[in-house]
Amino acid sequence: MRKYSNTRATLAIATASLKSILRSPSAVIFSLAFPLIFILVFGFIGGGGVKVEVGLGKGSDTTNIVYQELKGVNVVKLLPDLSEETLKKNLEKGSLDAVLTISKNPNGKPPYIVDVKYTKASLEKGNILKAVLNNIFYIVNTKGANAPPPVAELREATVHGREYKTIDFILPGQLGFSLLSTGVFGTAFVFLSLRITLVIKRFFATPVKRASIVIGEAIARITFSLIGALFIILVGHFFFGFTLIHGFVTVINMLILSVIGLIVFMGFGFTVSGIAKNESSVPPIANIITLPQFLLSGTFFSIEAFPKWLQPISRALPLTYLNDAMRKVAFEGAGLFDVTHQLLVLAIWGVIIYTVAVKAFKWE
Repeated sequence: MRKYSNTRATLAIATASLKSILRSPSAVIFSLAFPLIFILVFGFIGGGGVKVEVGLGKGSDTTNIVYQELKGVNVVKLLPDLSEETLKKNLEKGSLDAVLTISKNPNGKPPYIVDVKYTKASLEKGNILKAVLNNIFYIVNTKGANAPPPVAELREATVHGREYKTIDFILPGQLGFSLLSTGVFGTAFVFLSLRITLVIKRFFATPVKRASIVIGEAIARITFSLIGALFIILVGHFFFGFTLIHGFVTVINMLILSVIGLIVFMGFGFTVSGIAKNESSVPPIANIITLPQFLLSGTFFSIEAFPKWLQPISRALPLTYLNDAMRKVAFEGAGLFDVTHQLLVLAIWGVIIYTVAVKAFKWE
């Protein structure tokens, strides 16, 4: 008689669960169709909505009127604390839209010289900054018929950089949304259904261990999510030019991040399945978890566009850090060791939510 193997049982559960997921219209719609539709829409219409991020050169005078006026412009985000090396690097790779240096004129007339370096990576936002600066110069240099001498002179230059397209911002957010939906809704519905239909109770009559049930379901969801993530990434890259800075290596890093994110989000699903009394109560509870993250975690717009009082809430959500890590890996070429801060926050969320899940989850 062949010895019973929990490993084979785990793989059998994973295979059966994966087949069930692939046959589920709701799983395909939430995990693949919705994200793909958003990617297609934003990929075709282009555009943006992210603020113009401007670095401040070393030694810039921040007491003059030009800087003070620029600080009051909502569309411009000034970053005054970056090193020269970081400014140059970020400008070249397109994660910074311009670098502005305000220095005193040694000749004294005009008192200040404003040097601006734009990047070809974001020409649209460079044009916005030009319009803003021209308006400021008109205000501070022109005071009617008896205008005083100009207080500043503008000098401009443009450097080459990678183009930061809308798809480079949207696709990681939609991938994160897909993982969140799969982790929360998929896990919650499956385990609640297994409990209500007494399937888990029947499992207990066999030598199958509880860990095998959980691991089997997890393997199925991870496999399905990796297939979906790879599909979304390839569609974005080949049809809309989604940036994969290191090609195959970047894809692998994004898939690893997808697995980490899904494992964390499955913890929310386990918690929901433990709290919900029946299948009709799953959507309301799950939406309380997923909807705020979908809207506030930088899925469609940078969280910098939100009111200041709302930004700390956005920065507390796990999906925010997954989206941020995805974008850094894909566009900036960061490795997994370069996004340790984001991974640490996800790990903290994982510990918290699985602690709650252990308390809330019910087998019967």
